[in-house]
Amino acid sequence: MHTQKQRIHFIAIGGSVMHNLAIALKEAGHDVSGSDDEIFEPSRSTLSKYGLLPEKDGWSPDSITPSIDVVILGMHARKDNPELLKAQQLGLKIVSFPEYITEQSIDKQRIVIAGSHGKTTTTAIIIHVLNYFKRKFDYVIGARVPGIEKTVKLSDAPIIVIEGDEYLCSALDPTPKFIKYNHHIGVITGISWDHANVFPSEEEYVRQFDLFADNTPKSGILIYCEQDSMALMIGKKERADVVETTYKGHSHASDNNGHFFLTNGKERTPIKIFGSHNFQNISAAKEVLKKIGITQEQFFEAISSFEGAAGRLEKVFDNTSATVYKDFAHAPSKVKATVKAMKEIYPSRDLVACLELHTYSSLNKKFLPQYKDSLKAAQVQVVYYNPDKVKDKNLEPLSEADIRSSFASNAIKVFVDPGELQQFLEQQTWKNKNLLMMSSGNFGGINIPALAEKILS
Repeated sequence: MHTQKQRIHFIAIGGSVMHNLAIALKEAGHDVSGSDDEIFEPSRSTLSKYGLLPEKDGWSPDSITPSIDVVILGMHARKDNPELLKAQQLGLKIVSFPEYITEQSIDKQRIVIAGSHGKTTTTAIIIHVLNYFKRKFDYVIGARVPGIEKTVKLSDAPIIVIEGDEYLCSALDPTPKFIKYNHHIGVITGISWDHANVFPSEEEYVRQFDLFADNTPKSGILIYCEQDSMALMIGKKERADVVETTYKGHSHASDNNGHFFLTNGKERTPIKIFGSHNFQNISAAKEVLKKIGITQEQFFEAISSFEGAAGRLEKVFDNTSATVYKDFAHAPSKVKATVKAMKEIYPSRDLVACLELHTYSSLNKKFLPQYKDSLKAAQVQVVYYNPDKVKDKNLEPLSEADIRSSFASNAIKVFVDPGELQQFLEQQTWKNKNLLMMSSGNFGGINIPALAEKILS
């Protein structure tokens, strides 16, 4: 990192990584400011805690002055953003956060975890294990990991572990973020079409991962899941002097009480996460850690205490006959994997699976058929969406018939009012039945912990 104090301004400071990067830079001694037109929780409270919450929402070109050393531009800010236009007029240095992180880690070994699903958990496992053995390393991750307060760390450590998103860097730079990191070790966990607003076809979306793999340098390492057809197709393509490593779901076992174990010959290691997708994530992390000096024995020692990344199959509340989980799952492949995982660990319990359609892709009538059969394993299938969000995104209106047809299920219950959804859930009988709430949003403001306590108490 720059040892000399800099004046740094964030345009769109409220983003998940943006606000954590701002905090990391302030704590490193830099003079940091920022702005945004809307800042949601938990970003708002966290920025306030560190004295970085803008005085008011909105853009203020007057705050852009020649004294600023660098402007970090978030992907949420448009090309005509008044602060951005002022910064360009003044000739200030403008970078996206992936560019800035790469600049600050130019002398580090860069490990980048990419994939449509699994990248957060895989990154979190790597962070947990390295932290367990007190290894010196930096990281960037999109979710909180138990035991680690912040999601961005930049120091003089020799290694940085980065969750690499395929979304574009900024309005000025249409490059996928994971390309900018110029990895030495790259991972592709799995590929399933997402971000239809940016990648209108599956072919265009998949091509970004091909570019990521091609960006692996000579003597670099590419690790990919052999059980994912797209990752396998891209990974096995010949690349000069690149070391290729494949992995599949880790061998495991379970007992009659819903406990899971990693198996290694006759040895069994208890773990706190479950689901076929997570056994793949565990193997991906194990392969990365092996490349940077963590032995198999060390890995098994550390993985037992890994509790999962925040919001990823996170247990909210339970009693003797029912459990409520929440999950960030929103893309079709994530939804299907999460529902399947819930049925694996609780095969004898009915499952009420609630999905919020919240992103551009999920609210897009052309993309919606990608969700076919994704809720099929649940006994009660529920979809919630806010029609105003569809309007805000200038998309064609959705109907209940569109959703039932796309999900290939006439049994789906569709809600557009969060109060009616909450009432429906409160009226269910919760004996020998689990609730799974899946969203990258907040179900129109439903307080999931309070709901869980009410229905299960």
